[in-house]
Amino acid sequence: MSDYIIMTDSSADLPKSYLKEHNVPCISLKYTIDGIVYDNDDDEAAATFYQKLRNKSMPTTSQVNPQEAKHGMLKAIKICKNILFIAFSSGLSGTCNSFMLAAQEIMDEMEDVNIKVIDSLSASVGQGLLVYKAVCMKEAGASKEEVAEWVEKYRYNIVHSFTVDDLDHLYRGGRLSKTAAVVGSMINLKPVLHVDNEGKLVNMFNVRGRKKSLNALIDFMEKSMGSYREQNDIVFISHGDCEEDAKYVADEVRKRFGIDKFMINQIGPTIGSHTGPDVIALVYLGEQR
Repeated sequence: MSDYIIMTDSSADLPKSYLKEHNVPCISLKYTIDGIVYDNDDDEAAATFYQKLRNKSMPTTSQVNPQEAKHGMLKAIKICKNILFIAFSSGLSGTCNSFMLAAQEIMDEMEDVNIKVIDSLSASVGQGLLVYKAVCMKEAGASKEEVAEWVEKYRYNIVHSFTVDDLDHLYRGGRLSKTAAVVGSMINLKPVLHVDNEGKLVNMFNVRGRKKSLNALIDFMEKSMGSYREQNDIVFISHGDCEEDAKYVADEVRKRFGIDKFMINQIGPTIGSHTGPDVIALVYLGEQR
């Protein structure tokens, strides 16, 4: 049995094959679309999720409550009673707080269990990159305390910039006014956003046209990497059912920076409900977010 395990939730948007291969238990968040509630790990539902969004279905999401969090953690402690849990940003959901409450309740009831929950202050593959780095450290022999210290320090260096194609979803989520959404759509305006140090979504700037928005992600990467350039042995890219655009971004990153290792994965329904189809996110280590 392992000395400790690393655990996360489905907002990390990591491939199931990766989670299975590296023994990372994952608690699934739920979403509702067309009146039906799904787990975020329902492959069949996820395959048609963006198609439904393009057909104007309007999904909603719900945070994990403390009871659901406790249930997932109790399953995990059957594997190992020493857990490092990297959670979805508290700046975007109350889910992290539910995990913290559940962990404390379990430890109050079971003295031989130790669960440390860390707020990733990240979303999608930003959270996923933190989990990936933590797993790499663990597999290289780092202790739970060493990994936790690294995650808590370097979560502020996880840069996630992203762009969306349809402004309506940002408007529905309260990230954009109705006027800005209507006018922006009329003039083909594409926002470039990022996740700040509080784990919240912030609009950085706008450009006109899809191709310019994709290139803007790469331009911002050049500005924000700074002294962390050499530490980016892998770059994460997530997308909302637009794999060709994700590959374009990867190719441009490869040409400009010489980075040749990528994890490209689709954004799951939890995040995709708020960004809509054709979102592209580029995630890496930088001097600051």
